Amino acid sequence: MTTPATDTTADRNPRPVGDNRQKILEATMKRFQYQGDALIEVLHKAQELYGFLSPELLSEVAHRLKLPPSRVYGVATFYHFFSLAPQGEHSCTVCLGTACYVRGAAILLRELEALSGVQAGRTSADGRFSLLTARCLGACGIAPAVVLDEEVVGHADRSDLKARIQALLKREE
Repeated sequence: MTTPATDTTADRNPRPVGDNRQKILEATMKRFQYQGDALIEVLHKAQELYGFLSPELLSEVAHRLKLPPSRVYGVATFYHFFSLAPQGEHSCTVCLGTACYVRGAAILLRELEALSGVQAGRTSADGRFSLLTARCLGACGIAPAVVLDEEVVGHADRSDLKARIQALLKREE
């Protein structure tokens, strides 16, 4: 008698009954006919559904799109909008591109680290706030640019960002 194979992915990432995220992701890949050139769209949908791109999820996408895992991982790590770890309830992404850097983004980042107690690239221990950086947001005309909870803040200034972040973090206490 053989024993049924166990799904180790399910053991590590238990999905609640009625969780249809996998079906939605599968439908997305099917819509693009499992073509490798749809990788970015598929990764966007996967992150939208799961919140971040776990190693298991990246491997599954690679398998379903018949792509080498290294290519999928390379794309996921190249673009700043993909996350390989769970993010906080709120996020702040500071652009460190040339125009933003020249206009004080690095100083702004240091002040945000001090204010939030979170180092760039990390999430607070309570999971409420992530502080991130990007090579370029493509918003050079409004530098320094910051994305605060998916809202682009142009000509970002320290006092305005400080007030916004303090309001976000206090609102939920």
